[in-house]
Amino acid sequence: MENGIWPGLNAPAEAERLRAARAAARAPAPARTRFTNNHIHTIYSFSPYSPTAAVWKAAQAGLCTAGLMDHDAIGGAREFLEAGRIFALPVTIGLECRADMAGTPFGGRRTNNPDQAGVSYVALHGVPHNCFEAVAAFMAPYAAARERRNRAMVPRLNALLPEGLRLDYDREIRPLSKAGAGGSVTERHILYALSGKILADQDPAGVVERALRLPLGAAQRAALADVRRPYRAYDLLGVLKASLVERFYLPAGEECPPIEALAAFCRAHRIVLAYPYLGDVRGSVTGDKKDQSFEDGYLDELAAALPSLGFAAVTYMPSRNTARQLARVQALCRRHGLFEISGEDINQPRQSFVCEKLAEPAFAHLYEAAWALIGHEVRTTKGLDDGLLAGTGDLTRRVAALGAYARALFGEIIC
Repeated sequence: MENGIWPGLNAPAEAERLRAARAAARAPAPARTRFTNNHIHTIYSFSPYSPTAAVWKAAQAGLCTAGLMDHDAIGGAREFLEAGRIFALPVTIGLECRADMAGTPFGGRRTNNPDQAGVSYVALHGVPHNCFEAVAAFMAPYAAARERRNRAMVPRLNALLPEGLRLDYDREIRPLSKAGAGGSVTERHILYALSGKILADQDPAGVVERALRLPLGAAQRAALADVRRPYRAYDLLGVLKASLVERFYLPAGEECPPIEALAAFCRAHRIVLAYPYLGDVRGSVTGDKKDQSFEDGYLDELAAALPSLGFAAVTYMPSRNTARQLARVQALCRRHGLFEISGEDINQPRQSFVCEKLAEPAFAHLYEAAWALIGHEVRTTKGLDDGLLAGTGDLTRRVAALGAYARALFGEIIC
């Protein structure tokens, strides 16, 4: 194994990765469970996993389905699908981006974006396989605008850094990404490059506290000092993301499609547009968000408006919120006919692909929802207009029918 991954699954070339997958697929695999995950990032946004490695990790975790979710990019979709076929793991394709909420009741309000009010994260789920090129073309100008903003933020960051830590965008940041092959560059690439430079110092905790003026706890100092500790760069990235980004951040503007245009595109291509619920943060479980208020103060108003704004679903991460928050979200989804999708945001190697909370009775319906999303994707790829967005019949019955269709098609292999 290479860092816990089957050799070759993270090779530079896609053909080499898929060749390694065929070898890995011959090895015994864990039994499938009822766990699902529809929010897995790959190297086409920011992640330690290629699309092939991500599917292998999902299969090794015993997931029964897995979903791709890269930022502003769909370049890893074909590889993700082929890896799913090799490992006999049904997969679904999506991406996430930021949308401009101007002209809506939420244009000046903070929704689910820690960095900027008036701009919301949105998720595109169940992308039909014959629409990948259309999605890439739609996202291309926005991804280019994002890269221009990333490039402009680096001098702002460098102004905060001593000379030895300053970064070169083209030499040290962009090569960490797959921007030249259908991927995107994110703020995490900038912070990961900085993390590597800080960890090259003999006293990385001292650099963080003295040079960056970021306070650390005793456990954080010890972790950064332990050169044997795996994934230190990812741990440090989380610290930097929570406390440093706001000091060099430039507001996102032209990289964010207007929500009306994005919703119209999704409707035209039978893509399920979902609102990712964040909820007020009190003690970030991911370690990269400070305590902050988001949409909980006006969630009833937001949920009621989502259908008219073009949203067909709400996606949430059960491990990130309290039972009270999640019960409220579920009740609002039922009230407004919004499809529920779950997923744990996988973008660093310490994260588990399994969300144990999905085993609780309150989330049992999310298993059926994952299969329904796959059924929707298969049916719409065939050109059939009877997926989740068909709008005919009760949503619960539609979900059950699509889920049954997908399980019959792929075979439900669970323990």
